[in-house]
Amino acid sequence: MAVILLFVLGGIFAPWISPHDPYEISLQDQLASPSLSHPLGRDLNGSDILSRLLHGARISLSVGLLVVIFSGTIGTCVGLMSGYYGGWTDSVLMRIVDILLAFPGLLLAIALVAVLGPRTTNVILALTVMGWVSFARLVRGQVLSVKEREYVLAARSLGQSDAGIMRHHILPNVLSPVIVQATFSVAGVIVAEASLSFLGLGAPPGTPSWGSMLSDGKQVLMEAPHVSFFPGLAIMLVVLSINLLGDELRDLLDPRDVQKKHLI
Repeated sequence: MAVILLFVLGGIFAPWISPHDPYEISLQDQLASPSLSHPLGRDLNGSDILSRLLHGARISLSVGLLVVIFSGTIGTCVGLMSGYYGGWTDSVLMRIVDILLAFPGLLLAIALVAVLGPRTTNVILALTVMGWVSFARLVRGQVLSVKEREYVLAARSLGQSDAGIMRHHILPNVLSPVIVQATFSVAGVIVAEASLSFLGLGAPPGTPSWGSMLSDGKQVLMEAPHVSFFPGLAIMLVVLSINLLGDELRDLLDPRDVQKKHLI
């Protein structure tokens, strides 16, 4: 959490704490090694890597958060309706999910961004189209078991509407696995966004992005490894921290684990 908070604060306050302009070009200083004035060195255009890294955190983290919010909301709504109503509603919605799952996720995102154009909004749209299906299947499975509980049957017998039952009785009891899934999904989205930017399909050219910084550094990997090393290190630290946080959340929100601790 400390590492994640560090990068989040760095991205939020990047315009104020960046030591240099991330768009500044100084060709006479290109590929300069780390120094006191430029702690992480300079890239191919002579831009300060630390400044671009901080501004790149804004893109990677905001894309990860927005995609998970959109895909989690869509997937949760679809999973609720599919699991609760069953029948033809379940069949139609799950066949759509199966069709999307038949495509390799990242390949589908690459195809969508290639058609729509390399923009951050298009990346968010493509990754949302790719990501909501996992939430839908997870929520559907949880709803199938929860909707048969006694409190749901009692609410139905008292005349409560389907929307009220789903909102007040089913949704709160399926949120724990959704929160865990969302945490892991943020890490996956950050890697996917970096992959698209690495291929030139992410943020517009020149925009500070961890994936594009990696792509720039691959040309001079042997001559100036620091150009690729630091954005790669940032991706690794953020993704690893989010995955560790997701593991901890899964243990904390697991009802069987909570019951075991209570018995002990």
